[in-house]
Amino acid sequence: MRKKSDYIFHGLLIILDSCAIIASYLFAFYIRTHVDTRPYYFIGRSIDSISTILLIVPVWVIILFFLGLYRKNIFDPRLRIKETARLFFASILGTMLIIATSFLKEENVFPVRLVAIYSTILCFIFLTVFRFIIRGIRKIYYSRGKKSTTKVLIVGNNPATKTLVDFIIDSPETGYRIAGIVSNAKYIPKTQKRHQYSSVKEALKKTRPDVIFQTDEKQTEYVYERALDRHIPYYFVPSESALSSQLGELEIIGETPAILVKVTPLAGGGKLAKRFFDVLFGTGFLIVAAIPMGIIYLIMKISDPKHKVFFSQTRLSLNGKKFHIYKFRTMKPEYSGMTAEEAFKKMGKPELIKQYNENGQFLEKDPRITKLGAFLRQTSIDELPQFWNIVKGDISLVGPRALPPNELDHYKHRAKILSVKSGLTGLAQVSGRRDIPFSERRKLDVYYVNNWSLSLDLQILIKTFISVFKHEGAK
Repeated sequence: MRKKSDYIFHGLLIILDSCAIIASYLFAFYIRTHVDTRPYYFIGRSIDSISTILLIVPVWVIILFFLGLYRKNIFDPRLRIKETARLFFASILGTMLIIATSFLKEENVFPVRLVAIYSTILCFIFLTVFRFIIRGIRKIYYSRGKKSTTKVLIVGNNPATKTLVDFIIDSPETGYRIAGIVSNAKYIPKTQKRHQYSSVKEALKKTRPDVIFQTDEKQTEYVYERALDRHIPYYFVPSESALSSQLGELEIIGETPAILVKVTPLAGGGKLAKRFFDVLFGTGFLIVAAIPMGIIYLIMKISDPKHKVFFSQTRLSLNGKKFHIYKFRTMKPEYSGMTAEEAFKKMGKPELIKQYNENGQFLEKDPRITKLGAFLRQTSIDELPQFWNIVKGDISLVGPRALPPNELDHYKHRAKILSVKSGLTGLAQVSGRRDIPFSERRKLDVYYVNNWSLSLDLQILIKTFISVFKHEGAK
């Protein structure tokens, strides 16, 4: 699990890179016009040139991103040579991009041609120096503050254990800190004996790590399941034969290759793209739904002014995080917030509990639901307020159904389902919604987690619209 400080340093890196790009042009322009004494023949309007540079900066940052200069291991000191080479290439590529843009806009971004050369050289220098400064600040920060570091648990009787430990100790700027080692004494440096544990269970309980590295193949399933339960990254250090496989994502930690075993394909750029679409379409749907929501609000307020219009309930989402989900109230006030079992017992009809569960948690004429509530549920209008949950980031447009804690507490694959954000709609809903039993719906949720893709999200959204308009499975 990445600490907030990791995101802060990467955000700072992006800001300083942007400043380096702008500063390189300004200094290059100043050097050519005030320091370089050779005459020049055309100066142009500098304000137009600067505005073009500012427009190009986001694209330049994207170039840096695709060159791998914002990867989470970019602060690894062993990658500095590769980083320097990529920064030089990015400086040239960025300048070429500005020249191409100026040609298309028929604008002299570089009114004096030597400015382009000076700008490229200065950009490379500034990018390199700023990153050197950030790396130094990061090293000091992580050396002094234990709370901000990523606590590492290393498991395995393998020489790679000692290699990893030595690297983490010698490279505090990576942000890693040894929290525990489950290994034989011969693979643990003398200075780290205090971190040795006899079992994974004991180490997990006492260290509460943020990430687990396993260096051998013993108990891999057990260790992986423990990592999954705690929603923390699990790395497996592979043998030579395993290196050729396509399992997970390969990273180099110091000199040790480690495979990040992903719970779901939804990571990195995919996660950013999904959040972008959630904000974009969630906001759009919320605006479109504002009028019908306003009408429903007035109807409910006029017909029942004493009670709340909206219903909120604690649900689970990403990594087991609890949040309040919002819906229009569809149940009678005296049963609102109760489980079905509690409500049926309160009304003196406990015999309905068995019928409710056997029928996929549904009753044709549920005595708890108001007449207006039945209409809202049938048309799915009761769920419109959840677009606010989407915009806030509590849930996603598509994902496993957001469930109350008690419904998932004893489910075997609970951790896997909670490894992604819950969704307003999902594969289970478009595959029958309430017409299939709880266990089958959860299996579909697990399938979604294992096989996520943007195209799958799009298919589910299209099927959701069709199901809502046809009232398929809406109850």
